Amino acid sequence: MNEHPAKFLPRFAPPNTSRRPRSEFHVYDTTLRDGAQQEGLNLSVTDKLAIAAYLDELGVGFIEGGWPGANPKDTEFFARARTELQLQNATLAAFGSTRRAHTVAADDPQVRALLDAHTDVITLVAKSHSRHVREALRTTPEENLAMIEDTVSFLTREGRSVFLDAEHFFDGYRTDPAYALEVVRTAATAGAQVVALCDTNGGMLPPQVTDVVGEVLAGTQARLGIHCHNDTGCAVANSLAAVAAGADHVQGTINGYGERTGNADLVTVVSNLQLKLDREVVAPDRLRRALHLSHAISEVTNVVPYGRQPYVGASAFAHKAGLHASALKVDPDLYQHTDPALVGNSMRTLVSDMAGRASIELKAKELGYDLTHDPDLAARTVKRVKELEQQGWTFDAADASFELLLRQEVTGEPLRYFDTESWRVIMDSASANGPSLSEATVKLHAAGRRVVATGEGNGPVNALDHALREALADAYPELAAFELIDFRVRILDASHGTDATTRVLIETSDEQGSWQTLGVAPNIVHASWVALVDSFTYGLLKRGVDPRR
Repeated sequence: MNEHPAKFLPRFAPPNTSRRPRSEFHVYDTTLRDGAQQEGLNLSVTDKLAIAAYLDELGVGFIEGGWPGANPKDTEFFARARTELQLQNATLAAFGSTRRAHTVAADDPQVRALLDAHTDVITLVAKSHSRHVREALRTTPEENLAMIEDTVSFLTREGRSVFLDAEHFFDGYRTDPAYALEVVRTAATAGAQVVALCDTNGGMLPPQVTDVVGEVLAGTQARLGIHCHNDTGCAVANSLAAVAAGADHVQGTINGYGERTGNADLVTVVSNLQLKLDREVVAPDRLRRALHLSHAISEVTNVVPYGRQPYVGASAFAHKAGLHASALKVDPDLYQHTDPALVGNSMRTLVSDMAGRASIELKAKELGYDLTHDPDLAARTVKRVKELEQQGWTFDAADASFELLLRQEVTGEPLRYFDTESWRVIMDSASANGPSLSEATVKLHAAGRRVVATGEGNGPVNALDHALREALADAYPELAAFELIDFRVRILDASHGTDATTRVLIETSDEQGSWQTLGVAPNIVHASWVALVDSFTYGLLKRGVDPRR
């Protein structure tokens, strides 16, 4: 129902955008501003500069750096970006709002702060929902239009390119379409190069987005963009629907970061546009770095990569069932929707108790071993995997441990970088309710020496990690680059109570990527030790380090 069905008929002639030259499709990233609103995500200025460099490497067209003047961190970011950020592909954009009600844009300190950021592009957020204008801005719809017109025209006169984010547009259009359209017309007439329609509450579905974008294009002829949140799980689909309806500016965040359920995942949007809709929006060689850059940014944000993320997740092209593996040996495309190499990913065959010889052969081929001419070795490996899976090992979750097992079957002996003599862990607590401290002692032989080392930690595994690193520091300084980023424990037979068999999964990373190892034992500390040793062993193997025993 329209609140004012006839009040906001066009006051200006629609801008003649049919004659306006259109530049290339816009890929606009808002990770550093909107994505940073994700719960638990806290970026320093140095973090933001590092992420911006990665986004530029991906080939996005615009990077929204933050809101200068709204907080000291963003103001510092733009100041440092001028000297520290050398962008090769992207244009940096400053974000802010239209001027305050009943003032002049030229005199508004917040608008001046946008100019002081010295970016070529400024993105303004403006209300397009008449109810929000009255209740949130506490002003009139007419004054809101004046705020848009004054701020956009002032900034364009100052030589800036202006994009406008029409906040709550889709909800506002359902309530009062005439006013929402007038917001778009006003911004475009004042000089905004793009008006991005925002599904701020994330409640839209693709057919609704398609209809609205088509109607707005027909009613305004403005250049339109799309900005979607993922509250219905449709942010990517809604973004693609808007593009199909005529929008040629798409906003999103890397890895879908953002408040609540996040924003449209820009990696997925770009991959779909490029690989499914044949729209080259970034250079193909840059898209092939998508996985690397997605994970590199995860390292900066300290948000563990989502394994089931489309295109770049670790499981995106992973195949577990034996039937799949048999078909994949014939033609990988039989069970894959695209070539994973196009986004820098690769097909993975998961090894589990469902594995047959085809699975083992495929997995071995991934790891550089050809078992097709050694059926006995393949059969022996399948048997060993199934035996261990029966005991609680899960190699589909720990590729690194499987590679070490396979290597042992091929060579006939385990890979060892050191020989363990013994290890022990003791716990100490100052009082019954006080903090506890763990101390671990490790005795081993490495690089021709017997080493005894002790480590302290806030738990037994942390203490073992410290002790093992201390013991191996001289023999293998490469370990300094390894970081334990995830630790998971699973009780396998809970009916046994405290003496139940335990499975521990450890994820470790370095600057090149991450890997998973596991250990299974009746004792949680023993299981952790097995996983930790495998983690260090695999990491050194991956780096090409020869054993120094």
